[in-house]
Amino acid sequence: MPRFWPFMFSLFAGSFMSVLSSSTITLAIPELQRHFDSDLATLQWTLTGFMLAMGTSAPLTGYLGGRFSFKWLYVASLAGFVVASMLCGVAWDVRSLVAARFLQGAFCGAIMPVTMTLIYQLLPRERQALAASLWSLASMLAPAFGPTLAGGLITLGSWRWLFFINVPLGLVAIALAVRTVPYYRLQVPKAFDLPGLLTVITGTLSLLLALSQGRQWGWADAKTLSLFVVGTVSLVFFVLRQLRTHAPLLDLRVLANGRYVVTLIIASIITISLYSGAFLIPLFLQQVQGTTPLETGLILLPASLVMALLMPLVGRLYTPLGPRTLMTVGVLMIAGGTYALSRLTPEISHTYVLLWMMFRNVGISLSMMPASNAGMEQLSRELSGHASAISNWLRNVFGAFSIAIFTSLLSTFSAWEAEVLVQQGVTDPGRVQLLSFVIGINDVYLVATVIALVAVPLSLSVRKHRSQEAQGTTSG
Repeated sequence: MPRFWPFMFSLFAGSFMSVLSSSTITLAIPELQRHFDSDLATLQWTLTGFMLAMGTSAPLTGYLGGRFSFKWLYVASLAGFVVASMLCGVAWDVRSLVAARFLQGAFCGAIMPVTMTLIYQLLPRERQALAASLWSLASMLAPAFGPTLAGGLITLGSWRWLFFINVPLGLVAIALAVRTVPYYRLQVPKAFDLPGLLTVITGTLSLLLALSQGRQWGWADAKTLSLFVVGTVSLVFFVLRQLRTHAPLLDLRVLANGRYVVTLIIASIITISLYSGAFLIPLFLQQVQGTTPLETGLILLPASLVMALLMPLVGRLYTPLGPRTLMTVGVLMIAGGTYALSRLTPEISHTYVLLWMMFRNVGISLSMMPASNAGMEQLSRELSGHASAISNWLRNVFGAFSIAIFTSLLSTFSAWEAEVLVQQGVTDPGRVQLLSFVIGINDVYLVATVIALVAVPLSLSVRKHRSQEAQGTTSG
């Protein structure tokens, strides 16, 4: 058994670096638009492609961890991430940047499920809730400092430093992992499921491409419909194969656990809510209110810090309160804060944005870790690797899907609202463009509010784990 704090610091370093790379790019998108003279739909692939690559590499971690050990898979993922970050930093056009981000996301996609698996396979159950809250803290601290760090690097230097900074951070994380993570293997897989990998990649790529390009091509266009069909059929074939093969890429037996499935859905909804704020608010502040990247980062910093600093407290509240209370309150706060952000105007104060982002982020803090831990705590150590791979795969895919959907909805709603404004007599083209963009953002936030509310009844259905009830009785 590893020493708890050195072990957790090692996992924290890798997880922090991994999430930092997805949180800094959102602030840089307007700067990248100017630098490469590119449109938003193309540049969204620097984030969407990154997350898609994360989603497609995550299913491999269960097999690779069993084959080579989760320690060396973690070290190799960190090393590949450092190399990919250097390639992003020297990108010469949009295509090369998107390609390098795909590669970076592929390595990054292994880091989160591997670190999650290490927690549930190496630590005793009584320390797993605290460890999970610290693991989630890395996911919260990175968005907290990411926008401010990105704004400072862009303002004082160049967007390229957003990627070069990963090199020293990655080398430190590699050194810590080699020193503190023990080598072990629970079981060695008998074979590699290549058809399963190909079908899951085909399915996710097809669906994401259809969602992101559907508005431009037309939702009834043959290309869009074909991609939806190919994606759906591929994923259905993937699921059927995983249930029948003797050596599945992902052991879907974990889905027989109803508690795990419910918390998986809740976690996916929380992820969608998280990315709606991270994607839309920087666009609003910079393109509507004219703030600089550094100013945007400073405006968002307090909200992200509140989210991060609450995570250790949530870990301590998990046992006495249980996941149901924490998740229900958290999801209601997410929905309330998201609805408040659907009331934006071009002249609205930064204080309004900050306060409601803080309110949303408190809800995310209360619900994120309980959604992760409540599903994992009932599974065996042997299944925990596959369960964490499935969890992170779906979260990354839903995160990528949400960005693609939000981008498409924003374009669609903005176009609709522009037509309405013209019909109402607004004739200034600049005013029409500005107002339609703001109202389009509000419309997207209304959709995100409805999505968040779906998680409320699901959260109410998750009871305390037997071990928690026993601890509560003993304490009483």
